[in-house]
Amino acid sequence: MHFRPRASADAVGRWSVIALGLAMPMSVALDNALLVIIAAAWLAAGNLRQNIEFIRANPVAVAAFALFALLALGLAYGTRNPGDGLRYLGKYVDLLFVPIFLTFFRDQRTRELGLALFCGTMVLSMAVSHLAYRDLLYGNPILDRTAQFPAGFKHSITHGLLMSYAAFLFTVLARDEARRALRIVYVVIALLLAHNVLFVVISRTGYVVLAALMLYFFTVTFGRKGVLGAAALGLVLFGGAYVGSDRFHARVNEASQQLSEWQPGKPSDTSVGLRLEFYRDTISIVREHPVFGAGTGSFPAAYAAIVSGKQMVETANPHNEYLLIASQIGLVGLASLLYLFYCEWRCAGKMVRPLYRDIARGLVLTFLIGCLFNSFLLDHTEGLLFAWMSALLFAAPRPEPVARTP
Repeated sequence: MHFRPRASADAVGRWSVIALGLAMPMSVALDNALLVIIAAAWLAAGNLRQNIEFIRANPVAVAAFALFALLALGLAYGTRNPGDGLRYLGKYVDLLFVPIFLTFFRDQRTRELGLALFCGTMVLSMAVSHLAYRDLLYGNPILDRTAQFPAGFKHSITHGLLMSYAAFLFTVLARDEARRALRIVYVVIALLLAHNVLFVVISRTGYVVLAALMLYFFTVTFGRKGVLGAAALGLVLFGGAYVGSDRFHARVNEASQQLSEWQPGKPSDTSVGLRLEFYRDTISIVREHPVFGAGTGSFPAAYAAIVSGKQMVETANPHNEYLLIASQIGLVGLASLLYLFYCEWRCAGKMVRPLYRDIARGLVLTFLIGCLFNSFLLDHTEGLLFAWMSALLFAAPRPEPVARTP
């Protein structure tokens, strides 16, 4: 048997990409180690010309690379604190991995194993969260969690996002599963995941994302009647959570109260008030640098200058991806981000399998909404999830265009 270095490198790369489905929701250190292995394997596997041609033919990969390229160009101008330029660009490097992941996900078996491992890890994360909720992990030397913040392997916002998307994913799997017993299992898991979002975790972003994904699923599956079905189920789930969950009830009321108490231009110390303050002042940065922004990594320095002497809280993150991108690389960058989301939505409609189409559009909705309240592409786990899942889904084959008869 002859040792073939390129084939071995390709196999290492594919298994490492699959392993990210386990690592992403669990360990940043393991994520980073796998990313180094994947990049090295991609280079060592060769076939660069063929890979580049494959990438160039994929609109999603091109759109992700274009956004990263604009961020890299943003280093050439603007004023920033020492080290902030490369630090911020490094946080967006997941976009550069979309084309790399894509080439490994060309293999159908790799896509199936990656998705299965991710789904299994979501169930494990939910189980950990429920154990924490029962205060069974307090003081645990491996994973210390309290009942007050009963997330899985990540903090509450990330965990809520993962659980909301996973609940949607299992719902779509149940719809497309022909075997009755397995379909029932998927439905039960989806309901448990939704319960985790509404009754266990304290992520308001998760509440909103879950509601939007539920509405999309019922609409795309049942048409206009699905809207009524989504409304009925939403009333049961969210109404039940408001009445039956002290956490959900408190988080919703707290947000409403903080919103009513916020006054523009006056310092705030509440979660909602600070976010609104960040949004308002970040818009001022965008107004000063509308077209190309203040430069990649410039946000902390630019924001500090905006709030100087106003007794406002300084921040390195406005908790809104659209505003963060626009403040750094302007409306050109914002258009590039929106085009990436649009490109994924459009390309999802051309997929051969409705399963992948709806999982992909669910991913777009998750980030379209989540980025309103958080800088998800800047955050490690969320940004990597977007890159990894985008590559997995959009590496799937699309139907060949039908030739027109003369």
